[in-house]
Amino acid sequence: MVLWLGFTATFAAVRAITYSIRRGIGPFGNLSVGGRHLHHYMWGIGLLAGVGAVAVRGDGRTGSHPAVATAYGTGLALIVDEFALLLDLKDVYWAKEGRVSVDLGVGVVAAGGTGISAIPILRRLRRNRRRA
Repeated sequence: MVLWLGFTATFAAVRAITYSIRRGIGPFGNLSVGGRHLHHYMWGIGLLAGVGAVAVRGDGRTGSHPAVATAYGTGLALIVDEFALLLDLKDVYWAKEGRVSVDLGVGVVAAGGTGISAIPILRRLRRNRRRA
């Protein structure tokens, strides 16, 4: 649940922030180093690498900590939001081809919400089957 919430909140926030940057409103701006734009999928890859390090090196308590789940969901959202760029290797964020990222992100949010909603029902069905 925490992973899904982290993904959903990050995906929505990143979309809102990039929209505000494009429109020239709000306090945000593009981040560049040495004239190169740093895309937010890079931060997502970094977060997933950190979560992977915790999973490989950590114990059961650290691996199942809500902060790890949130970091994983956040990192995944940052990558999925720029999936079209990674797929085409062109900056298509606002182009027609960039719609792939939106569709994928919304699909992950919908599938995650459906899965989380189904858990109590599936548990109840399993209990009823054991009793029968």
